[in-house]
Amino acid sequence: MLDDSGTSTVEYAIVLLAAAGLAMVLFAVMSSDWILAEVQGMVRRAFTVNL
Repeated sequence: MLDDSGTSTVEYAIVLLAAAGLAMVLFAVMSSDWILAEVQGMVRRAFTVNL
């Protein structure tokens, strides 16, 4: 049989790299001007009261 002693460490490293990549993509999308304008618009609409 082959030795599987480092398998879980490699799996953790792959998951961490995937999570870091996803975080970078989300940061890039969320920091774009279009998204910021949309979020600001939603916040303004949420706090605007029409009488």
